[in-house]
Amino acid sequence: MAPVLPTVVPGSAGADPIDVLLSAHGLRRTTAARRVLGWLLAHPEVSYTHAQLQAALTDDSAQAAHGNAEPVALDRVTLYRLIDRLTQVGLLLCRVDSQRVRRYQAMPASVHATPHFECQSCHRDSPLGAALRASADDLDKAAQAAIEALRALGYQDMHLDFAVRGVCVDCATGTSASAGAGAPA
Repeated sequence: MAPVLPTVVPGSAGADPIDVLLSAHGLRRTTAARRVLGWLLAHPEVSYTHAQLQAALTDDSAQAAHGNAEPVALDRVTLYRLIDRLTQVGLLLCRVDSQRVRRYQAMPASVHATPHFECQSCHRDSPLGAALRASADDLDKAAQAAIEALRALGYQDMHLDFAVRGVCVDCATGTSASAGAGAPA
């Protein structure tokens, strides 16, 4: 899935694309907002829980990779509020799995249905985009039809989440997946 990237905005030549995205969506361009959105855009195929995202952002290697000379502490509440705002304006995709755990990732461009697999045993969340590539057009058409039907009834600001739940191959075969259990997939 391709992450949302800003289109060229007149007068923004040379501007930081993350700043352009934040401004275009009416958000302040704080250091925290740049870090969170930058991290998620750099990892578009991964969905993170709040705790996983907080751990990733506090990791020294993550800060070094984004050129932050001074680490900026992100407490739980600030991160919650920030990902909530980013989700509200459509920059992040939020899914709630069968265990009622919220997972966030950069909103893919032109997404109507985001197919993913949720393992009921290890709770890994795996994107199915490549596995369902042959059916992608059919899924997209069905999602678009559903959204249009609901829009005709007055519903607004919709997206569809296509989740397949079951037991992943690693758990089904007893392969050691404990290293990846709970980690973003």
